[in-house]
Amino acid sequence: MTRRPERIVLTGFSGSGKSVVAPIVAQRLGWEAVDTDSLVEAAAGRSIADIFAHEGEARFRELEADAVRRACAPERTVVAVGGGATLRPDSRRLLADGGFVVCLEARPETVLQRLREGAAGDPLDRPLLAGPDPLYRIRELKAARQPVYALADHTVHTDGLSPEETAAEVAQAWEERSAAALAAPGRLEAIACPPADAPGGAACVVRTAGAACPVFVEWGGLSSLGARMRDAGLTAQAYLISDEDVFARYGMRAQAALEAAAIPVSSHTVPPGEASKSLETAAAVYDWLIEQRAERGQAIIALGGGMVTDLAGFVAATYARGLPLVHVPTSVLAMVDAAVGGKVGVNHARAKNAIGAFYQPRLVLADVSTLGTLPRRELSGWAEAVKHALILDAEMLAFFERHAEAVLRLDPEPTTEAIRRSVVIKAAVVSEDEREETGRRTLLNYGHTVGHAIEAATAYGRFRHGEADAIGMTAAAAISRRLGLLPPAEERRQRELLERFGLPAGADGIDRAAVVSAIALDKKVRAGAVRWVLLEGIGRAVLRDDVPQAVVEEALDGVLS
Repeated sequence: MTRRPERIVLTGFSGSGKSVVAPIVAQRLGWEAVDTDSLVEAAAGRSIADIFAHEGEARFRELEADAVRRACAPERTVVAVGGGATLRPDSRRLLADGGFVVCLEARPETVLQRLREGAAGDPLDRPLLAGPDPLYRIRELKAARQPVYALADHTVHTDGLSPEETAAEVAQAWEERSAAALAAPGRLEAIACPPADAPGGAACVVRTAGAACPVFVEWGGLSSLGARMRDAGLTAQAYLISDEDVFARYGMRAQAALEAAAIPVSSHTVPPGEASKSLETAAAVYDWLIEQRAERGQAIIALGGGMVTDLAGFVAATYARGLPLVHVPTSVLAMVDAAVGGKVGVNHARAKNAIGAFYQPRLVLADVSTLGTLPRRELSGWAEAVKHALILDAEMLAFFERHAEAVLRLDPEPTTEAIRRSVVIKAAVVSEDEREETGRRTLLNYGHTVGHAIEAATAYGRFRHGEADAIGMTAAAAISRRLGLLPPAEERRQRELLERFGLPAGADGIDRAAVVSAIALDKKVRAGAVRWVLLEGIGRAVLRDDVPQAVVEEALDGVLS
């Protein structure tokens, strides 16, 4: 049985309320409250401002790291850590080990107002906020630290909340995590339990500000499509979009399931392949919908792999300012990635997925048995599922290591379980960070920086998406090792598992300059700096925007030679 967390760690930027909220949470639980800033001042015998002024930031960070070690020694504590305490990898690991990490989030304007009104007085009294424009400095520092804050187990947005309301949310989140931990044998299983109000049979529910989308993962579930849509209230005319190959295999079955539920349906197909994910193809689908006199409230059904899911989703998001969307993914990549998360879009000639939107489906139905008719190379989508394990769940990686061959054979039970586990991880991240605003969802792009660049450099024609991402993950792991983040043994462990799934670690004959150019156009670039998703260990990903170009060049040498 998994041990429930006996420590709550409050992280976040200065002014988010950690020091005020920690004692309230501790009182609710009958625990002790600890503030690392207070421990630093007590140990040094002077204020933090004096430490900065006389000994510098480096000395303060040393004292802060020691304070983190002392704060994490006892159990049944609520630890409020300084705004920069989680910048050190050793401190992050210590805080996360056996603790439930909650980030208190607040807008920069809220932070500035709280600092002005707080006991510290004007923010100019805070060493890291000194300067003529404290709001700009807050934005700058907060943006730099956001990728680290995003690694928390839970986030509470405190704008408009009182300290008591914030504390109540923290305590409730801890109670829910504790109940799940006591009820399940491991982290993954705890996440995997669908909420009590989920529709019957749903693996999970993606919950965002504007929608709640149930996700069904079943072997042979295509026949239930009509019934699932009726349960979701989607009974009007439906428009099924697929590619020619997938429709030839499953189009009639999907239409029959809809007709059995008295849902009228019309179908449209596009040529298979990534080249169809374009504005030109989308325009052709718009023409067809206009000919069909499609109206708001009538659903679009995306039946197919990742290309169809992205393309049909983009059309649904933009036609008539939005039609209800249903995903019926038929490839590994579509099931574990494209169909869950609400990212829709098409490619530009120079950059993958450069044109798109966030648009949540109303329903996702993954029939795992449809994987049985995929060409062998299409199973490269397992790279995405392995990626989920590498960045967020070491237990799931061990599952893949135990069952790799059975999953590749598409044995029903382990294959369905592998898809379900991966979907649950993706859904949990998306529910927390729908639009990549806090940074946690960005972790899902592990390997994508180089992988997408390789796809763009080869005009989306040479590699399957999973193959390119496997090469990208190999490069990202090499960068992680070169920066001293990832032990060599864990880099080898990643490579060996990818090889067991028949995925490449590199490729030759690729225009290196084109890859470098495409990396510069990556969606994660901020202020000209590439934000790399790297590994600190199996199941622990981190964002870094300070990777030296020489390290990137060495990693590219390793995968492009």
